[in-house]
Amino acid sequence: MKYYAMIGENEYEIEIDEEGVQIDGRPVDVSLELAGDADLYSMLFNGRSYELMLEASRYQYAVTVRGDQYQVQIEDERARRLNAARGQEPVPEGEYGIRAPIPGLVVQVLVEEGDEVEENQSLLILEAMKMENDIRSPRACTIKKINVAAGQRVEQNAVMLVVE
Repeated sequence: MKYYAMIGENEYEIEIDEEGVQIDGRPVDVSLELAGDADLYSMLFNGRSYELMLEASRYQYAVTVRGDQYQVQIEDERARRLNAARGQEPVPEGEYGIRAPIPGLVVQVLVEEGDEVEENQSLLILEAMKMENDIRSPRACTIKKINVAAGQRVEQNAVMLVVE
C-alpha cells in the first residue's frame, strides 16, 4: 500500500508491502512500537533509535522528536486518486451542491449551516469500504444547507451539502 506524507512543503511517498518499507523508492529499515504511554512510541530507523510522541487528529499527526514538533499529513493512494479526480473539475460559481463521490456512511459533519469556509477546508467525513474520505470545500463559500447527518448512508452523487 502506498501512502503520501506531507511535512511542511516536502512530500514523501511511502510504500509498505511484504518486502518491507520504501520511502521515495529507497528501502528503509524501520520498526515502530508503542512504548507504554498511549502517545509515546519507540522507533528504530536505519539502526538509530528515536522516541516519538504522536498526537493524531483525522488525517494529520503532530509528531514530536527530540523536542521538535512536525505537522504530518497522511493520505493513502485511494484518497489521493479521489482528491485528484475532484480537483480536475472547474470550481463552480454561485450555489453549488457538494455530492458524494462514492456511496458510503457519513461519519461526521464538520460544519453548520451559515458557516463561512475556506477553499479546501474539511466539510465532512464519508466512510466507504472501511476507508474515511475527507470531503473538502472546492472554494471559499458559505454553507447554505446540510442534507446529511452523522450515521446516515448516502448513495453516489447524492447532494450532501449546498454552498454559495
